[in-house]
Amino acid sequence: MTANDRTGTKNAPPTNVDPAELRSFGRKRGRKPSARQEHLLAEALPNVAADLTHPLDTNGTDYRETWLEIGFGGAEHLVWQAEHHPDVLMIGSEPFEDGVIKALAAIEEKHLANVRIHPDDVRPLIRALPDASLSRAFILFPDPWPKRKHAKRRLVSPHTLDLLARVMRPGAELRIATDIGDYARTVLLAIRGEPRFRWTATTPKDWRERPADWPGTRYEAKAIREGRRRYFFKFMRV
Repeated sequence: MTANDRTGTKNAPPTNVDPAELRSFGRKRGRKPSARQEHLLAEALPNVAADLTHPLDTNGTDYRETWLEIGFGGAEHLVWQAEHHPDVLMIGSEPFEDGVIKALAAIEEKHLANVRIHPDDVRPLIRALPDASLSRAFILFPDPWPKRKHAKRRLVSPHTLDLLARVMRPGAELRIATDIGDYARTVLLAIRGEPRFRWTATTPKDWRERPADWPGTRYEAKAIREGRRRYFFKFMRV
């Protein structure tokens, strides 16, 4: 399950499975990796890969909180948060190989010790997490699946919110961003049906303007270039 592979929807798998478990991403690979990228996947990834048996194992390091980004795309947001919050364990899930490589390169370049990567569908990772273990979760500019027949593949859904509600502690924050008006409606309808989350906005500014501690991504930059409105939602686990 990814938030950011916007180019591979045509390669989606057959739909004769439980709709709640439909894959919300398309392709997992783009161009052939270079020798340097192959090295990162073979040598660097095992060192930072999230262990589904013990996903919060930090080799003795004591982190203040654990945050999860679902579908980190080019990893700009994931890396920024890890740099600015070295006392927080950042777990990023992204099945698209190009995005994983970008994250690995940044982790190595910036010597980030507080990042773990799950290079696949996020649902097994969420199921492996203990109850009330997350203080923050991010779903930023997910694949819009704009065709009506594909809307059931959208990442934000009652099923996803149910999974997240178990692993997010009371008071935890769920941040969701999109540049698609109909997706914003999907998000709000899903939240409306999930009493364990509450929308924290009190004025239009709260969802029209990106907060200072919420760095931009390449997907937001594309939305700006193409003249699309962006929506920045914050929800609290109650």
